[in-house]
Amino acid sequence: MSSQRQMMIKEKIKDCMREKFQSYSPETSYMPFHHRLLGKDRMALYSFIQSLNTTFGVSIYEPVAIALAGERFKVAKTQVKPFNQISTEAQRQIQTIINELVIGTDREPNKSLETQEIREVCQTGNLETVKLTQVDVWLENYEGELFLFDLKTVKPNKSNFEKFKQTLLQWTAAELTRDPKAVVNTIIGFPYNPYEPEPYKRWTLKGMLDLGCEVLIAEELWDFLGGEGSYADLLDAFEIAGIELRSEIDSYFEKFRHES
Repeated sequence: MSSQRQMMIKEKIKDCMREKFQSYSPETSYMPFHHRLLGKDRMALYSFIQSLNTTFGVSIYEPVAIALAGERFKVAKTQVKPFNQISTEAQRQIQTIINELVIGTDREPNKSLETQEIREVCQTGNLETVKLTQVDVWLENYEGELFLFDLKTVKPNKSNFEKFKQTLLQWTAAELTRDPKAVVNTIIGFPYNPYEPEPYKRWTLKGMLDLGCEVLIAEELWDFLGGEGSYADLLDAFEIAGIELRSEIDSYFEKFRHES
């Protein structure tokens, strides 16, 4: 990452944090023992961190992802509504794929095969209007290939993987309904590896997701978006932004210390 781009990313992070400060309102729950033991400023900071964890994807990761990908891709957008029609036969095929993966028949996750199966029926049957999950990060390269990302918390419940798979298959079907010749990649993105330095516990994803095609984690994700070395440079940008924001952060939470 060039120093100019790293500075741009750093400023983007700072802008996102300042916007969060302006819109944030601490919960008004009365916690007298906590307040007296830890102080209202620390409790406000704790509440802020909890709120930030909830919204980090939209508030931080998505804007940063678009800023990184904007230099490498023809189109880079966030929170995009996918095409809203899928054929009845494509919907039936999606359910067949999921059922067979859940039951554990001879079928194993295979993104290429699944996409081809959907492509073959994407124009068959009636077209039905559907309401699909919005795409967190939507990319199109200069060859017209699409990359649709669903950014997730780093420790999802195993029970959610069926829903993840359904979302990816539905996005694929919707875009193939729009254009049967489209080249579509639908991907789950995990911004970091909570098990570092150990490998991500991908075994929790097995059986439902094609790990080689449908999952990008930490360095894999950010280097795909911004090019080789982007993950390491991004961590540095976050550190620098934090150092430069420290006085603003301290000042923001200092006011809670003196609240009655």
